[in-house]
Amino acid sequence: MTTENTHVEVILAGTGGQGLILAGILLAEAAILEGKNVVQTQSYGIASRGGLSVAEVIIDTDEILFQQVQHPDCILTLTEEAVQKYESWAGKGVPILYDSTLAQPRTAPNFMGVAFTKMASDLGNEMSVNLLALGTVAGKTGIVKIEALEQMIRKRFKGAAAEMNLKVLATGYGLMDSQKVAVPPILGSFRA
Repeated sequence: MTTENTHVEVILAGTGGQGLILAGILLAEAAILEGKNVVQTQSYGIASRGGLSVAEVIIDTDEILFQQVQHPDCILTLTEEAVQKYESWAGKGVPILYDSTLAQPRTAPNFMGVAFTKMASDLGNEMSVNLLALGTVAGKTGIVKIEALEQMIRKRFKGAAAEMNLKVLATGYGLMDSQKVAVPPILGSFRA
């Protein structure tokens, strides 16, 4: 029986206060729960709120030798500044999911706009935009199962906050399928 190595690199970028560092940690912990090797790094501007915030996650079934993303498989951007920082990757075939509530529309290939912030607000909590977007990334790439993410949310949140976050995550997980948005495959296990 042979096992296929799956190496996935993801960038989550936006502004401080959007919860992308937490989203990166949850993604990493979910992958660990599934028995994968993970490296999660984070960087943010000098202002904890309002400056550029980036979480990078590398997931692999084999040993990870280099701890920084070199060739992202998917990039999530929740602000115009973040889109501008990473938009050159779209020309290299990397899908970029961006928050069309906060960023200018893009029509070039590999850009997929979703009104994450507006949708999170409509679901009852704009502060859960990170989990809505994380669910969308996980749903489209298949990098972790939703059950693993749900388990990490239940571990970190309790009561009404846990229930709200689980609802938002599930909405994000099925979001792009329900909108019939064409997304190019990023992984062999990509969910069409």
